[in-house]
Amino acid sequence: MIRTAEAKSTITQPRDEVADLPYPSTSLWRDAWRRLIRNKAAVAGMIIIILFIFIAAFASELAPHNPLQINDGMGYLPPAWVEKSISGQSGHPRFLLGTDTIGRDVLSRVIYGARVSMIVGLTPVAIILVIGSAIGLLSGYVGGRTDNILMRITDVFYAFPNLLLYVILMVTLRDTAIGRLFNGLFLLFVALALVSWVGVARLVRSSVLSLKEKEFIEAARCVGASDKRIMTRHILPNSLSPIIVWMALAIPGMIIAEAILGYLGLGLRPAADIDHGEFHYDLIFCPL
Repeated sequence: MIRTAEAKSTITQPRDEVADLPYPSTSLWRDAWRRLIRNKAAVAGMIIIILFIFIAAFASELAPHNPLQINDGMGYLPPAWVEKSISGQSGHPRFLLGTDTIGRDVLSRVIYGARVSMIVGLTPVAIILVIGSAIGLLSGYVGGRTDNILMRITDVFYAFPNLLLYVILMVTLRDTAIGRLFNGLFLLFVALALVSWVGVARLVRSSVLSLKEKEFIEAARCVGASDKRIMTRHILPNSLSPIIVWMALAIPGMIIAEAILGYLGLGLRPAADIDHGEFHYDLIFCPL
């Protein structure tokens, strides 16, 4: 009886007498954001990326010249700070980074080119993350026959050489309606995302296999959490670390792949005209 009374008194003690937690309750996403902003190198990288996005978004206001305009009589000019180059040309203050061989302003072309680079770097990666994460999450969590089928499909796509598949798709579909959509940007997204998702799927699957047997997952099952909630609220947030590392390497890889296709003549279609000073539809997809 004494023990029962003590237990009741312990349970019914006033709420203000219960000790507060040293830290307020938080979510995994908020905790990840707090750790990110404490990392000075990560914050510096985010500032640089935001700066590039700002330059790409306001290229028409920041660029001093029309990037497609050929300045008559200019030809090649070195940067403005070069007094005299090997060819005997001197820099001109109107063209900070000089001009190319046919007299187009290099600085304006770099500023407008940031639009294509940012779009090609971010959009295919987002598509790949959605496809790869969904397949890897489902395959690792469900297991069994579903895991076997999805992984065999992944192996089939993994067997294709990336650059060769890019070239095949761009050559065969470049002159079709799909190839002309968004000035060739849609086909480029499809080509870049078609085989690149397999790495994310394998990465997420390996993380899910190690996480789904953890104690906190068993606790979530015991309290009646559904499989969808367990996958989206418990397993996926804890699998973000390798995915973020993959993203950091994939974004420049996508930009380089687009540059290689452009060098081979299979990239975006060249823009014929740009209305400098106005936000024009073709500016977004101008490969210059």
